[in-house]
Amino acid sequence: MSQALRKLTGIVSKSKCTIIFINQLRMKIWVMFGNPETTTGGNALKFYASVRLDIRRIAALKQGQDVIGGRTRVKVVKNKVAPPFKQAEFDIMYGTGISREGDLLDLGVDNDIVEKSGSWFSYKGERVGQGRENAKQYLKEHPEMTDEIEATLRELYGIGGETATSNANEE
Repeated sequence: MSQALRKLTGIVSKSKCTIIFINQLRMKIWVMFGNPETTTGGNALKFYASVRLDIRRIAALKQGQDVIGGRTRVKVVKNKVAPPFKQAEFDIMYGTGISREGDLLDLGVDNDIVEKSGSWFSYKGERVGQGRENAKQYLKEHPEMTDEIEATLRELYGIGGETATSNANEE
């Protein structure tokens, strides 16, 4: 593994390519202090990697009895190209991917753009939905409100550009 990675790093760097390795966790036995989890394959992959992410599903998203997705937490374990140890949470919906509406809802609540009172979500005094999944569905059905929330968040964070739905409408 070490010899292969030594040869690959130069080639990958010159070709401006990305290699993604997926690994599994193993438990170290008799570990009293520290994290008992370790990855297989020795230290070469840990050393040569520019970015290492710990991705875990932290909750199942259900609609009735059916599981429709998962709440996912990503921790940056190692990063040679940006500050490490950041963390993000988002919804991955089966069949559609990362939920844009869920991200906007979370960021809106964190920045006091979307009000949350109990299980109710509201935007500018208008009730969006009771429960997170209902609020996400409402935002999906009302793209003008979704774009407005996204534009407000982009302005707040100093990110320019168009919203996702306005880009889709132009194409």
